[in-house]
Amino acid sequence: MTAAPIDQGFCRDCLALQPAGRKRCGACGSPRLVYHPELFQLTLAHIDCDAFYASIEKRDNPDLIDKPVIIGGGKRGVVSTACYIARIHGVRSAMPMFKALEACPDAVVIKPNMEKYVAVGRQVRAMMEELTPLVQPLSIDEAFLELKGTERLHHAPPALVLARFARRVEQEIGITVSVGLSYCKFLAKVASDLQKPRGFSVLGEAEALSFLAPRPVTTIWGVGKAFAATLERDGIRTIGQLQTMEETDLMRRYGSMGQRLARLARGVDDREVHPNDPAKSISAETTFSDDIARFDDLVPVLRKLSEKVAWRLKKSDLAGHTVVLKLKTADFKLRTRNRRLEDPTRLADRIFRTGLQLLEKETDGTAFRLIGIGVSDFADPALADPPDLVDANATRRAKAEAAMDALRQKFGKPAVETGFTFGANKPGRQG
Repeated sequence: MTAAPIDQGFCRDCLALQPAGRKRCGACGSPRLVYHPELFQLTLAHIDCDAFYASIEKRDNPDLIDKPVIIGGGKRGVVSTACYIARIHGVRSAMPMFKALEACPDAVVIKPNMEKYVAVGRQVRAMMEELTPLVQPLSIDEAFLELKGTERLHHAPPALVLARFARRVEQEIGITVSVGLSYCKFLAKVASDLQKPRGFSVLGEAEALSFLAPRPVTTIWGVGKAFAATLERDGIRTIGQLQTMEETDLMRRYGSMGQRLARLARGVDDREVHPNDPAKSISAETTFSDDIARFDDLVPVLRKLSEKVAWRLKKSDLAGHTVVLKLKTADFKLRTRNRRLEDPTRLADRIFRTGLQLLEKETDGTAFRLIGIGVSDFADPALADPPDLVDANATRRAKAEAAMDALRQKFGKPAVETGFTFGANKPGRQG
């Protein structure tokens, strides 16, 4: 198939080219037609799997097809994802489970099966990489793709290639995806959300300003509830208002975020698609069945999570300078505390002891429903964890950890545990 004239569209079901203005496909009768003045010129796409976890569970159990499904971790946890039936009832990702069940009491709740979801995510990723080497994953179920220069390979323009891909995923894997096609990352991602599920939306450069103008400022990456409230106090609610303001004025008010506001509000985004961008952090967290306030009860949990993070760092050949502690209070208020280390680390011992110092300052009787620990600010792993010339015990602990890693590699992670993970040998609050 060769590139089509710009006054044509195509059918998303049979991929037949269609003359402009047709309401149904002349070949198969489908109403799922795509037209856009820039349809066959645009090459940058964002692909997002629809309600990914829930879609996989429905695929594997047809009895769930017409039922509201929530993927999450029990009454004390939060919603990982929800199918579109549950979303109609007001269920949203990251919503506390008890609120989700209040909104949709008939929902079927399923504990996440990450091993299965990762396997399906890899299948989808492999299909993406057959289209172009420029695939930049954002998570297990979404990625940017740059298809510029692939027309000769696929004998079709990128828009048709993406529609063919979406159809293939549905037929071979049994889940659906939504596609956003544009000239930049920002608008490609915005486009992929416009017609979910099974969406295919196109946003061209000529319409960028008019499309963005009436939309809320929260459409812009990085503008969450708190920053949106700040902008609203300053009288800024829509992107159109940002379009009338000078970049220098916005930077004077909001720093580097002001520059982001000015540029994205005008549809200016020159970031390229970089395949296999490294993760910015590695972390682990857990939500408790009952709130925990006592420092001594939090210690073994923190140790276990630190070991998980260290194991992932070592498996990924990564090390980081900054340890980040995450806590969520019983009333869902989030606390994050961090400390930068002089040398990067990948050791559970250093991650744990740094997290412990941060935790000491937070355990003042406050009850917590979640605790997490992570490492960010990655650096050359060859520079990680040099011998401690001051604390000889630290060097001995590092050697012991290396020995435990070797045993776990051979016999599995549960083969060796420290006293901390059993709640024993807890250091004092000052230790």
